[in-house]
Amino acid sequence: MLSNIKGAIFDADGTMLDSMYIWHNIAGEYLISRGVTPLPDLNERLLGIGGHEIPLFFKSEYGLADSPMDIQRGIHELLEGFYFSKVPVKQGVFKVLDALQLRGVKMCVATATDRHLIEPALTNCGLLPYFSRIFTCGEEMTSKSSPDIYVRAAEHLGTKASETLVFEDALYAVESAKRAGFIVVAVYDSHSENDQEQIKSLCDYYCKSMDELLSLL
Repeated sequence: MLSNIKGAIFDADGTMLDSMYIWHNIAGEYLISRGVTPLPDLNERLLGIGGHEIPLFFKSEYGLADSPMDIQRGIHELLEGFYFSKVPVKQGVFKVLDALQLRGVKMCVATATDRHLIEPALTNCGLLPYFSRIFTCGEEMTSKSSPDIYVRAAEHLGTKASETLVFEDALYAVESAKRAGFIVVAVYDSHSENDQEQIKSLCDYYCKSMDELLSLL
C-alpha cells in the first residue's frame, strides 16, 4: 500500500473524530431554538453542504430573517462546548498517523467543519502536530461534493493524486476524491450506515476501524 504513497489527506468528522452524531442533531436544534420546526429530510438535504453554506440554506429553505453571520454564530455557540473539550478520537487513528509519519508521508486535513471549531478540537485531542495544514471548505469556498479541496491539499503536499491517500467516511466525499484520481481509504461511521455498500464498491481500501489498516501500513 505504501510503496508509492507520498501524501495523505484526512477528513476530520466521522473519520478521525467520533463526532457525526453532533452534526446529525445540531441543525435541528438550532432551528428549534429559532422557533422553526425542522422538516424530516433536513439532514439528507444538508449532505454535501459545507459549513459556510448552511446559513444561506437556512435562509432560503426556512426563511430565517437573521443574517448569515448571526446564523453561523448561533450554530457555533451550540457546537463550541463539544469541539473545544469533549470530541473523542476514533479507534486506531493515532497508530495510523504514527505509521505514516514514520514512513515520511506528508499529511494534512481537509474538512467541511470551520477552523474556529476544528483547530481547537484537533489541538486538544493531540492530533494537530501530525498535519502541516488544515484545509476547510469555508476558507476554500467549496464543498466536498467537488474534489477541489483534495486537489488543493495535494498541491500543498506536493504530491500527485495517484500517490496520495484520502481518508473519508461519507459517500459523497468518497465519490469526489475518487473522481479526482486519489487513492481512497473509507473509514466506517455508523451515521453513513445506509451508504456502506456503495462506499465499499468505490473505495480502494475499507476499514471498520483504522486498526485494520495497520497490517497494510
